[in-house]
This record gives sequence, C-alpha cells and structure tokens, in this order.
Amino acid sequence: MFSIRTAATALSLITVARNMSSAAGFSETAGPSPRQGDPDGQCSQQRWFRLPAVPGFEPHRVNEMLLLRPTAVLSRCSSETHTAEDASQHVVFFPGDIQNFQQEMSKHQENGQWQHWSLERVALLLGHRFPGHHVWVVRAARMYLHKFSCYDNFVESNLFGAPEHSPNHGAFQHLKGLLSHAMEQAGILLHHCPSQNSRPFANGCSGPSNVTSVSCPLPPNLSLSLVGFSKGCVVLNQMVYELAGAKADPELAAFLASIRDMYWLDGGHPGGSETWVTDRKALQALASSGIGLHAHVTPYEVHDPMRAWVGREHRRFVRTLQELGAPLICKLHFEDEPPSLDNHFRVIQDF
Repeated sequence: MFSIRTAATALSLITVARNMSSAAGFSETAGPSPRQGDPDGQCSQQRWFRLPAVPGFEPHRVNEMLLLRPTAVLSRCSSETHTAEDASQHVVFFPGDIQNFQQEMSKHQENGQWQHWSLERVALLLGHRFPGHHVWVVRAARMYLHKFSCYDNFVESNLFGAPEHSPNHGAFQHLKGLLSHAMEQAGILLHHCPSQNSRPFANGCSGPSNVTSVSCPLPPNLSLSLVGFSKGCVVLNQMVYELAGAKADPELAAFLASIRDMYWLDGGHPGGSETWVTDRKALQALASSGIGLHAHVTPYEVHDPMRAWVGREHRRFVRTLQELGAPLICKLHFEDEPPSLDNHFRVIQDF
C-alpha cells in the first residue's frame, strides 16, 4: 500500500516539516515547546492540550483528543473564564490511517516515515488554515496494528476500520458530548459551568474536573467546521446517514445548526464500497441542511484502477449534490502528477 517516496517529494515534505517546526517551536520528540517571549515558559504550553480519555454520548465511548488554541487566546496554567467570542470558532479534524501522536508514530518504522503528518503537525496546519479557531483533533478509538484507524465510537466498523453505516449509531450525539466534555476539561466552558474543581492535565497545567456523562451546554454561538481526511471521512459519511433523524431530534437541532462546513479530504477506507455517500435520500437531507460542503480529492484515491469504485462513488456524490442544488465546492488536486501517497497526505496542506 505504501510506496517509496521520490527524493524530490521527500525533500519537499522535510522542508514543510521544518517550516512548521520553526513556526511553532515544535520539537521532534518533546512536542510543542514554550513560545518566544514567555519569560518563565509556564503558560505558553497552555495553548496545547492533550486530553487522554474524553467521554462522549455514552460513558464507555471515549476518544483521546488534542486541542490547539488560537494564538489570540491568552492562556495561563490556571483555570480561566473565556468570553463567548473566545469559544465560538472551532474546527474538528478526523485523521486517517497511520496518523497518530508524534511520539507514537516515531516508535514504528513504517509509520515513522510519515510523522510529518502526525496529529500535532496537522493541528498546526489547520491552525494556519483556520486562523482564530480552536483546532480539535479526534484520535480514532482504536488503531489496529498501529496503522488502521477505527472510528468505532462514531460508526460501526470491522477489524480494519471499514464502516458499516446505519441511520442510528449516534455520531452527532457522540461528537456533541465529546466537544462539551473536552471544552469543559480545557476550561473553555468555565463561563457556563463555574462550579468545577481543578485537576492536572497531561501537559501539567490544571483545569476543571468532575467530568461525567452529564455534559455542560455548548456555547450558544458555536460555529463548527468538520474536516475528515482519508479514513476519517467515514465519520462525516456516517453523519450524512444520520442527518434526517438528527434534524427531527429537538436536542440535536441547535447542535446541527452550529455546523457551518464539512470538508471531505480524499476519503478512502479498506472496504469495497461506500467510500462516498451515494444514497440520494441521505444526500437530499445533506443538500437541504444549509451546511457548506467541500470535496477535495487526489488521483491517489479517485484514479486508482484497482479501486475504481472510489472514483465512481465520488463522481456520483458530486453529481447528485449538484443536481440537488447543494452549496458544494469540489476540487481535484495534483491532477497532473502521478498518484502517490505523498500527495494524498499533501491535500491536508493544500485544500
């Protein structure tokens, strides 16, 4: 599955990684380091939060999450009340196969060559792509063989993470619960949930505790952009199948209204079908949702003769949504270059 990179592409990726590291004070092994200008280095780490076990829709559904705060938000290593404006703009990213935290990827030889696309580095890219937004990266609940991302909490999946879509797995409810608990843990919801104690976070800073399956209300002016890459697109697809039912749920109506955009970045998974949603009824609900839709692909997925159904499904997805009048933006990246896994990852940088 994984090709040997050409020397030119390897140099390009290394250059990108060095630029990202330089811009963010990122260490290859130690993670984000304190920013320049912080005399004691105590508070600059607070821009980053790694939340190890965030509950969602049900207590047993937990995901590890990474938060990169926008640079405009002043964070200190103590509980802090943020304004509604501080908490309003959010991006949620669902990574693909192989992608993991930098430290985990470096432990495995096959994965290590792709660690320029680790969760931390992708968060930095998204921080530049969406300035002023809180960037959340949702790690898959299960990584089979340290390689295959399996989003069991969002969609029923087989051993390798190929989805088995249904209209009632609770993907929207799980995301809503995850964000509520994660914002509470990161101190973003202190304005709404003032009666919380403090406990240490993974990065040594402190924040609210007593997180249970009962979550705090999300900010009333919440604005969400959902981004799925490769295998991570199965989460977005599951949400499409659930959309009609979620619209009829009064408890989910406000949450659905907060979703401004959905981005599919070169969707793919090891199953033999349903890489893209083609069910017209499900797409009709999506087209009428008012959500801005974006489909960015590369030849690696949609021009692969060994998986010709991926390209066919993508074309049907686009054609159906266009027929239904959906606000869809679609783009084929690197169309004049040979299909490669390098360019598959690079769509995260170029979309």
